Amino acid sequence: MTTSTRTTKQWQEADSGHFLHPFTDHQSLAAKGARIVERGEGVYIWDTDGNKILDGMSGLWCVNVGYGRRELIDAATRQMEQLAFYNAFFNTSTPPAIELGEVLSEIAPAGFKHFFFSSSGSESNDTNVRMVRRYWDLMGQPQRQVIIGRNNGYHGSTMAGASLSGMSGMHAQGGLPIPNIVHVGQPHWYELGRDMTPEDFGIQAARTLEEKILAIGADKVAAFIGEPVQGAGGVIVPPSTYWPEIQRICRKYDILLISDEVICGFGRTGHWFGCQTFGVQPDLITFAKGVTSGYIPLGGVMVGERVAKVLIEQGGEFNHGYTYSGHPVACAVAVANIRLLQKLKIVEHVRDDVGPYLASRFEELRDHPLVGHSQACGLMGAVQMVKDKASGTPFDSDLAVGMICRAHCFANGLVMRAVGDRMIVAPPLVITRAQVDELVTKARLCLDLTLADVKARGWF
Repeated sequence: MTTSTRTTKQWQEADSGHFLHPFTDHQSLAAKGARIVERGEGVYIWDTDGNKILDGMSGLWCVNVGYGRRELIDAATRQMEQLAFYNAFFNTSTPPAIELGEVLSEIAPAGFKHFFFSSSGSESNDTNVRMVRRYWDLMGQPQRQVIIGRNNGYHGSTMAGASLSGMSGMHAQGGLPIPNIVHVGQPHWYELGRDMTPEDFGIQAARTLEEKILAIGADKVAAFIGEPVQGAGGVIVPPSTYWPEIQRICRKYDILLISDEVICGFGRTGHWFGCQTFGVQPDLITFAKGVTSGYIPLGGVMVGERVAKVLIEQGGEFNHGYTYSGHPVACAVAVANIRLLQKLKIVEHVRDDVGPYLASRFEELRDHPLVGHSQACGLMGAVQMVKDKASGTPFDSDLAVGMICRAHCFANGLVMRAVGDRMIVAPPLVITRAQVDELVTKARLCLDLTLADVKARGWF
């Protein structure tokens, strides 16, 4: 059912006339017109042409409880009626911000009971840069300025967030990265380490961090930041040996460890936080997206007691913050969202039921002629399309085979994201086994259609 007051073409013309989209070639988009999504329910969205689409990406990794949840809508409405906004400056607070801190302390890993709020993961990672450098300044080591990220990691698109990210396309614009941010290799076994076991490769990939620390000088390194599972980089699930070795290295050189949970947090990996899935004990945790299931912008940093104690007891005024830090409506929605996740036992649903089921169904896709490898962790999955299965030889990147597959997905009622030639999903956490079956059936169809295309063009 279409509820729009304009035709799709009218919406598209207005869109291209006024809206500059993120990460978009605007000229190309204007030529073909944007897909106009007008409503959602559960794990599905509908566009203005009436097409029903299974949202295999949860909006953008965030609509964890699905679309149309009355509990979240009502929480926002009640708070707007009572107090739509007040700031957290001027020695002032609001009940929703305080309550959210209490609720987060219930579900956070041990040692986290203080929280700094922002409006996004990008802002949260900017906060991390300020916070870790302030920490070391207060510890009498102001020379500890360097923060180490990973190639192909993603930590946002603000100046600091994009710098922490290890994506060359982002760094090619805007004079990035900013000073004192460097990168090491990623734990992508299929692309970089198939000449050894995943376990051996995990150790080797982690030790690129130690090599970088020694090259810079441990006394100059402030922190290491990484996603438990690299999300925007292609759902890169690290070998089991990787994170324990990263933890060992950070402790050996007394370097703060930041777990970026913007994607992995709030049940995505089958635990409340991805660091728990991989047995990591970070000093800081970045969060956003799933904290409100995307219903309203909210992000933040969970500050471990090692850092919080120093900032509180020795730091005086911390000259950093945002107008919307602790926004009362966003915090009220976050509280309602977390309570709903608990009520529906969503973490257990992902860990014990649909997560393992998605992994088993994605493994079945390995028999497809285009698929060289698949990975899954909780409700995140990826299939790697290749030109030759036996050797793992990739397609030439200029052919954009992933984009061909993505177009088939949209045309056949599925949102599946292309990262190069790696097709990835992260569906709402409320998805059922039957809906996983639907997702995988549609994915296989789109792989078949992509295979026909590349054969017709003589690429396969």
